[in-house]
Amino acid sequence: MEASQLRRDWRHWTIAITGVNARAENPGPGMAVARCLVEHPEFKGRVIGLAYDALDAGLYARQYFSASYLLPYPSSGDEVLMERLMAVHDYEQIDAIIPCLDSELPNFIRLRGELAQSGIRMLIPSRDQFTLRAKDHLVQLCQSVGIPVPKTKVLTDPSFFDRVTRSGTGEQRKDEEWQYPLVLKGIFYDATTVSNAVEAKAVFCQLVTKWGYPCLVQEVIKGDELNLAGLGDGEGNLVGHVTMRKRAITEKGKAWAGVTIIDEDMLETAQKLVQALSWRGPLEVEAIRGEDGRIYLIEINPRFPSWIYLSQAVNRNLPIAVLKLLNHQTDLGLAAPRSGYFFIRHAQELVLDLPEFESVLINGRSGPLLNAELRPINEKSA
Repeated sequence: MEASQLRRDWRHWTIAITGVNARAENPGPGMAVARCLVEHPEFKGRVIGLAYDALDAGLYARQYFSASYLLPYPSSGDEVLMERLMAVHDYEQIDAIIPCLDSELPNFIRLRGELAQSGIRMLIPSRDQFTLRAKDHLVQLCQSVGIPVPKTKVLTDPSFFDRVTRSGTGEQRKDEEWQYPLVLKGIFYDATTVSNAVEAKAVFCQLVTKWGYPCLVQEVIKGDELNLAGLGDGEGNLVGHVTMRKRAITEKGKAWAGVTIIDEDMLETAQKLVQALSWRGPLEVEAIRGEDGRIYLIEINPRFPSWIYLSQAVNRNLPIAVLKLLNHQTDLGLAAPRSGYFFIRHAQELVLDLPEFESVLINGRSGPLLNAELRPINEKSA
C-alpha cells in the first residue's frame, strides 16, 4: 500500500496525545489513552507524547510513545501553542491530536480550524459546548434537562464560610441553608472536603491561586460514586460508553480502584447531557447515586478520564473509536457493555539516563527524530 493510502487509514496514523503526566494523586489521562492505542491489534501507527513539564513520565515511556515533546503552558496562549505544534508537525507529520487536559482545551478549540488546514484532526467540543458544561454553568444545564445536582454556589468571597453552620452543633448562622462539611472545587481541577471555616478559607485560597476565580462550593451527597466515560458524535448521540463504580480514591478524589457496572440510570443521565449539548468528543460524567436512589450529577469533564484503559479491557476501546470517527467510519466495533471488570492503579518507577532528561530540559523533546534537529522550545523563530 502506498504511503498516501496509508495516511488515509486511521490504523497507520501518527497520533499526538497530551496529558501524559503520571502523578500518583492526580494522573493525567494521556498515558492510558496511549496504552489503549498501542495495545489495539489493528493500530499500526505511531503515538507522540505532548507534555508541559519535564517530569511528566510520558516523555520517557518508550513502550507507548515513539517520541515526546514539551509544549508551552496553556497560559502562554494559542499563538505560542500553534507555533510549537507546527514545529513538531514538521518532523512528525501528525494526523490527529487527542487533548486530555481541561485547561488546554480552550486553546485547542481556538486552533481547530488552523490545525485542520494543516491536516491535523481533532474530535473536541465547540467553545459553547465547553462553556455550557463548565462547573460554574452546571446547575443551569442540569435544571434545563431535569437532572438532580447537589446544591452549588459560585464563590469569589471567602467570607461566605463564616456564615455556614457546622452540622450537629445547633449553631445559628446567617446562611442556615448551608452546613459543613462542604466540597470546594477549583474551576478546572481539584476537589477538597472541608469541615470548618478556617479549613475552607485555606483551601479556597489554594484553589484560586492555582486555577483562578471562581471557586465552586457544593453540598456533600452521600452515596456511591459513579463515573461514565463516553464519546459524543457532535449530533446529540452518545456513541460509546463505559461505566464504573469507584472502590478507592486518592486525596484528590481520583479513582484508584473501580469496577465496571451496567447502570441504566447513569446511562440515561449521560445521554440527556450529550443530547442537550450536542457534545462532540470524549467526556467523563461524574455522579453519585444518593441514599435516596437518585443520580446526582457532580461534574462533566471534557476529555477522557485517567481510568480510560478500562475501555480497552472490556473491548469498548473509546480512544480507538475517536480515530474511527475522525476517519468517518460509522461502525465503531464496540462490544456489548460488561460488568464485573475490576481495576487497581499502581505507581511504578521509570528509570532513564540523565542525558535524556537533560535533553528534554534543553531541547524540549525526548526520543529519536525522523529528520534533522528540532529547534528548542524556548528558541524564537528567525
